[in-house]
Amino acid sequence: MTVVIAPDSLKGSLDALPAAEALAAGWHRVRPDDDLLLLPQADGGEGTMAALAAGDERSAYRDAGTVTGPDGRGTPGRWLRLGNQDAVLELAQMSGLPLMRRPDPLGANCIGLGQVMAAALADGAQRILVGLGGSASTDGGAGILTGLGARLLDAGGNDLPPGGAALRNLARLDTSAMRRPDEVVVLTDVESPLLGAQGAAAVFGPQKGADADNISVLEQGLRRLAEVVGIDSDRPGMGAAGGAGYALAAVLGGRIEPGAPYIASASGLTEAVAGADVLITGEGKFDQTSLSGKVVGYALSLPGAPMKVVVAGAVATEVLGVDTFALADLAGSPAASFADPARWLAEAGARAAGQLRQT
Repeated sequence: MTVVIAPDSLKGSLDALPAAEALAAGWHRVRPDDDLLLLPQADGGEGTMAALAAGDERSAYRDAGTVTGPDGRGTPGRWLRLGNQDAVLELAQMSGLPLMRRPDPLGANCIGLGQVMAAALADGAQRILVGLGGSASTDGGAGILTGLGARLLDAGGNDLPPGGAALRNLARLDTSAMRRPDEVVVLTDVESPLLGAQGAAAVFGPQKGADADNISVLEQGLRRLAEVVGIDSDRPGMGAAGGAGYALAAVLGGRIEPGAPYIASASGLTEAVAGADVLITGEGKFDQTSLSGKVVGYALSLPGAPMKVVVAGAVATEVLGVDTFALADLAGSPAASFADPARWLAEAGARAAGQLRQT
């Protein structure tokens, strides 16, 4: 049998590659002669670099040195050079919410992403793929532009401080010294526009510590940024990662694409599933939202692999023709499965293989 193992990460528990390895170990205990192909996946957020690296043996990680973290402290920056010389960056790697000592919804920034992008450009990359997700800031991507050399100026010609609140005083965006890639591809599973009730501040601000007053301030700042840039902010995905999608698309000319299909194609998953006997995918929680643009739902939609299996920390929905395994059920409780996810993923892999052996 040919078995493709292509999970997303189990958020807050285990990254996609070790999750795939654990599932493979369990499967091999029962069916050691099967051919297993491990293709960890992502939807454009955390794990994007690892997913694309797994499908490209010529890829290599590059160190960008110390860059500005979301709260102003230095943090390591890195990016992935693919075999075709494209650069892959993850916003969460250097500008993610877990890097904050404490939430700062009005002042957090994504300058580091721009600095890592500049490092990739200095190393010769011209086509840049940016995975959005896990952002600490709601600054409309203004920090990215700053990291690339742009200046955000108030009416007196002074540079604005970092963060979304300061954007209310934006008078001019000076991009004369800003470095620009030839092409930017923006990968995300978020369809939110920049502004409004479904926008960056209203929907994602609370996740970053914003209360109602903060959301109002951030909305004003994002609106002012859109007025100064002068480009429509309603395109789906522009509100991703605190509005970083807006700066990448409106100022840098980036193309916003759904992350799961792009990564599935680029990593070889689409082709692999077409010729496989079994597909195993998974995530932290499998529910109805999983079927709408996320890794698991997209993987299940791919043609091929007559046996399809979903392994998740918790399972809250069923799909006809798909076998499901909940780690919480195998371990006896969510806490037990969370404490040792690799063990229970391996158990799920073994049970899935055992089920196949019985058929």
